[in-house]
Amino acid sequence: MLNEIYSECETKMKSSIDHMLRDFKTLRTGKVTISVLDNVKIDYYGTMTALDQVGSVIATDATTIVINPWEKNLLSTIDSAISKANIGVNPNNDGVQIKLFFPAMTVEQRKESVKQMKGMGEHAKISIRNDRKNANDKIKKLEKDKLITADESKVAQDVIQKTTDKHASNIEQILKDKEVEILKV
Repeated sequence: MLNEIYSECETKMKSSIDHMLRDFKTLRTGKVTISVLDNVKIDYYGTMTALDQVGSVIATDATTIVINPWEKNLLSTIDSAISKANIGVNPNNDGVQIKLFFPAMTVEQRKESVKQMKGMGEHAKISIRNDRKNANDKIKKLEKDKLITADESKVAQDVIQKTTDKHASNIEQILKDKEVEILKV
């Protein structure tokens, strides 16, 4: 009973960290990655579709991304979707492919990326605290229903708190490492 609560809580907390790490991929660091386009969707025959599903998306070097759509009639749609996404560059459409030339990041842009990253980290911490609250509520319900004793409830809540602390410190370490990576020129 308690072991199920522990493992469910642990799983949810790990998924919160995984979600944060996925969000980090949309941040711009010194070297451009195609993941900056993850949130860009185009209307492909009535369905909102990711760019990598309608063509090849390749980072050719540290500052350039090239998009080759499989259907050339999608060029203008992709062009406008990238412009609307406000990712910090204007698309260059040559009629065959779209090239995105990212300038070197300024100190201000790096600081803005760190700010966004810290916001993502705070969301992950809030999610972990919510997972802790849910687990503690389940434990308290077991105690109220007389399925566990008050002492067992206290021990179980301590275990949940230790799990929470472990994941919160893990997030802090990830944030510190990522900040160093982003600010490194």
